[in-house]
Amino acid sequence: MAYGQTGTGKTYTLGRMGKDDDSKRGIMVRALEDITANTSPTSDCVEISYLQLYMESIQDLLAPEKTNIPIVEDGRTGEVSVPGATVVKINSMDQFVQLLHMGEANRHAANTKLNTESSRSHAILMVFIRRSVPEQEGLDISLRETEIDKKTGRPGYHVPTIRKSKLLIVDLAGSERLDKSGSEGHLREEAKFINLSLTSLGKCINALAENSPHIPTRDSKLTRLLRDSFGGSARTSLIVTIGPSSRHHAETSSTIMFGQRAMKIVNAVKLKEEFDYESLCRKLEIQVDHLTEEVDKQQKLRENCRSEMEIKLREYQNSFAEAEKSLVSRSEFLEQENASLESRMKDFVKELKSLKDHNDLMHDEIARLEKSMKNNKLLEKENSQLAQKLKDVLDDLSQQKNYNDVMRDEVASLEMSLKLSKQQQLENSTYQKVLADTTQMYEKKIADLMKQSENSHARAESAEGHLEELKKKLTDNQILMQHVQMENSRYQKTLAETTQMYEGKIASLTREINEEHARYIDAEEQLNILRKLSSGQQNSVQILEQKEIRELKSRLQEMHQVHEATVNELQSLKKEHNDLEAEKGRLNDEIHTLRQALKVEEMRRKAAENDLVNIKKVVPESEDGFEEKRSYTKEKLNRGPSSFGQRSSIAKICEEVGLQKILSLLTCEELDVQIHAVKVVANLAAEDSNQERIVHEGGLEALLMLLQSSENTTILRVASGAIANLAMNELNQGLIASKAGVRLLANTATKRDDPQTLRMVAGAIANLCGNESLHVILREDGAIKALVKMARYGNIDVIAQVARGMANFAKCESRGILQGNRRGRSPLMEDNALAWLIANSNTTSSSARRHIELALCHLAQNEYNAKDFVSSGGLKELIRISVESSREDIRNLASKTLKLSLAFQAAVDAL
Repeated sequence: MAYGQTGTGKTYTLGRMGKDDDSKRGIMVRALEDITANTSPTSDCVEISYLQLYMESIQDLLAPEKTNIPIVEDGRTGEVSVPGATVVKINSMDQFVQLLHMGEANRHAANTKLNTESSRSHAILMVFIRRSVPEQEGLDISLRETEIDKKTGRPGYHVPTIRKSKLLIVDLAGSERLDKSGSEGHLREEAKFINLSLTSLGKCINALAENSPHIPTRDSKLTRLLRDSFGGSARTSLIVTIGPSSRHHAETSSTIMFGQRAMKIVNAVKLKEEFDYESLCRKLEIQVDHLTEEVDKQQKLRENCRSEMEIKLREYQNSFAEAEKSLVSRSEFLEQENASLESRMKDFVKELKSLKDHNDLMHDEIARLEKSMKNNKLLEKENSQLAQKLKDVLDDLSQQKNYNDVMRDEVASLEMSLKLSKQQQLENSTYQKVLADTTQMYEKKIADLMKQSENSHARAESAEGHLEELKKKLTDNQILMQHVQMENSRYQKTLAETTQMYEGKIASLTREINEEHARYIDAEEQLNILRKLSSGQQNSVQILEQKEIRELKSRLQEMHQVHEATVNELQSLKKEHNDLEAEKGRLNDEIHTLRQALKVEEMRRKAAENDLVNIKKVVPESEDGFEEKRSYTKEKLNRGPSSFGQRSSIAKICEEVGLQKILSLLTCEELDVQIHAVKVVANLAAEDSNQERIVHEGGLEALLMLLQSSENTTILRVASGAIANLAMNELNQGLIASKAGVRLLANTATKRDDPQTLRMVAGAIANLCGNESLHVILREDGAIKALVKMARYGNIDVIAQVARGMANFAKCESRGILQGNRRGRSPLMEDNALAWLIANSNTTSSSARRHIELALCHLAQNEYNAKDFVSSGGLKELIRISVESSREDIRNLASKTLKLSLAFQAAVDAL
C-alpha cells in the first residue's frame, strides 16, 4: 500500500509500466512478473480484479459499467470479498499490461493546483492465486477420507487440496488541503470523500497500534476492504511518500507519523488450505460419464459390426461384378488408346522429319549467306575493274571528241570552198568541170566523214549503254551490300560494336559517295562535251542523259541524306550517353547531399534523445507528477533546488535543457516524448512570468498544432489545459483567436467525449468568453455551440466550466449594452443556451449553480431578451434566484434586473 500527500509519487511507484526502460517498472508490474515466474500453468491459477473506490462507491476499472459494487463478508471465516467485480485469468504479462492500461484509462483523475493529473480515487489491484497441492503433501490431509473409504468397503479417492492466496496492491488517493489544491465544485466533494476515507484508515491504524478492543473498520469501505491487511492474516508492506518542499511540512510530518504507527502492528500469517471437493466431484462425474459412454459405445459397436459385415458382404459381391465389367471395358479402352498412341507416334515422326528438313534449310540459308559474303567481296573487286574500264571508255570518248573537232573544222573549210567555187563558176565557166570533179571528190570525203561520225556516234551509244550497265551493276551491288550489312547488324550484341559498325559504314559510304560523285562529275563533263559536238543530231540522247544525271543526283542526295541521318543518330547516341553520365553525376551529388543531411539529422536526433533523457530525469512519467496551476509552481521556483537534485522544480528544466528545445520536442514523432514535453510546457504556462517566453518562442503555435494533429487523449487534455492557462492573459487571447485557436478548440470539443479533456477545453473557451472583442469570432467559429454541446455530457466539472463561459459571455454583453456599444438579441439565445441554463439552474454543484445564476441575471439585463425569458420560463427562474440564491450579491442583481425591466414588471403583474 502507498500512502502520502497528493503529487508525491504513489502512482509513479506502484503503477508505472516501464515500457522503454525495465528498471523503471512499478511494483504492480514487478509483482506480477515474480508471480508468473514462480507459478506453473498446469497446477496454478492466477486471476486479477482491478477496482477503484470513488466517493465511497466501489467501481470496476476493467468493466466501467459496474458501479456501486457491494462488499460481502463470510460469516463463517470472516473473509471479505467483492463478488460483483470482474475476475480475469492471467495467461501472460502482455495481457496483464493491457488490462493495467485499461484500468488506468478508466480511473478518475483531475487537474488541481498541486497536480495536473491528480488521482481522485483509491485504486486496488487484487491478485488471486490458487495452487493444487501435490498428492505427497496432501497425503496427511486426506488420510481421514481414505480411512472412511476402508470402513465402508468402497474404493477410496484422494481428495485434492488447494492453497489460496490473495495479494492487494493499493494506490491510495493523496490527501490534500483545499486551500492549497484550489479544488472547487465537484473536485471539493471528491477531496472530502478522499480525506474521510484516509481519516478512517488512520483511526484503524491508531486503534491497532494501541491494542484497542474495538477496531472501527466499518466506518469506511476502504477499511473494510483492507481489514485483513492490518491486524489480520496478511503480510503487509507500507510505502510512505513525502514531498520535498518545506511548504508541506505539516503533511510530511503527518505522513511519517502514520508510517510509525503502522509499524507497531503485528500480523499473524496463516496458510490457507482447503479440500477441493468441487474438482473431485467434477472428476468423478466426468469419469462416470466416460464409463457410461464407453459401455454405450461397446453395445453400439457390436450392433454396428454385425450390420456392417452384412453390408460389406453385399458390397463385395456387387463390387466383384462391377470389377469384371470395368475390366472388360478397361481392356477395350486400352486397345483404343494404344491405336491412338500409335497414330500420334506416326504424327510425331512426321513432325520430326519436317523439323529436320527445316533445319537443313536453315543450314543452307546460313551457307548461302556465307556465299553471299564471298560474292560481295568478288563484287567489290569487279566494281574496281568496272571503274577502271569506265575510266578507259572516258579516255576513248575524250580522244573521239578531239577527232570530231578536227573533222568539224574540215567540214567548215569545205563549205567555204564550195561557196568560193560557185562564185568562180559564174565568173569563169571554164573551170566548171574541174569544180564538178572537185565537188564530187569533196562529197565523197564528206560522206566518209559522215560515216565516221555515225560510227563514232554508235561507239558513243555503245559506251553509254555499257556505262548504264555498269551503273545498274553498281546499284545492284550496293543493294546487296546493304542487305548483307543489315543481316550482319542483327547479330551485333553491344552498343559499342553497333557504334563502330555505323562509323565504319559511314566512312565507307562517304568514300564511295565521294568516288561516285567524282565519277559522275567526269561523266557529266564528258557528256556535255559530246552534247556540244553533236547538239543538232543527238537531242534525244541528251534528254536521256539529263534524265539519267538527274536520277543519279537524286540517288546521290538520298545517299547523302542517309549519311546525315546516320551521323545524326550517332550524335544523338553520344548525347544520350553524355546525358546519362551527367544524370549519374547529379544522382551521386544528391546521394552525397542526402548522406550529409542524414548525418545532420542523426546528430539532431541524438541531441533530442539527450534532451529527452534530461527531461525524464526531472519530470516524472506518471501524469500525477506534473504541476500546472500557478501558486504551487511559483513557490517551487522561488525555493530553488532541494534534496532531490534535478527534480526540485519545473523551472530548472528550462535552465538545464532550454525552453526552445522543450518546445521543439512537441513536434517529435515519438508519443512518449510529446507527452513529457507538453506536460512541461503546461506547468510552465501556469506561471505569468513564463507565458510571454512561451508565446514568443512559438509555444502557442506548437500547442495549437497538437490540437489539430494529435489523436492521443493525454496530449489533447494537457495541451488544452496549457492553452487555458495562456488564455488568462488578454494579449494571449487575441493571439489564440488570430491563429484559429477558437476553431481548433471547438473541433476538439466535438470530436472528444473524455470528461477531463472536455473540462480543459471548456475552461479555455470560458476564459476567451471574458473578452468582448472576441465574441464575434467565438460565435462564427462555433465555440458557443461547442459549449452547449459539451454540457450535454452531464459531467459536473464540465458543466461548471460551461456555466462559467456563458456567465463571462453574458457579463461582457450586458456591459456593452449598458455602455451603449451593443444592441439586439443575444447570440446565446440563438444557440439555445437559455433553455440549458434554465434546465440546469438547480444543479448540485454550488460553483456551476452560481455561474448559471449569474448568466441568467446578465442575460435578463438585455431588453431584447425579455420576450424569450417570459416565453421559456426564464422569468420565473429569475424570480426564484432573487429569493432563494445562496449568494446575496446574486439575489441583489436579480432583484435589480426585475425592477429595471418594464417588460418583466408587466409580466410579473400578469402572473
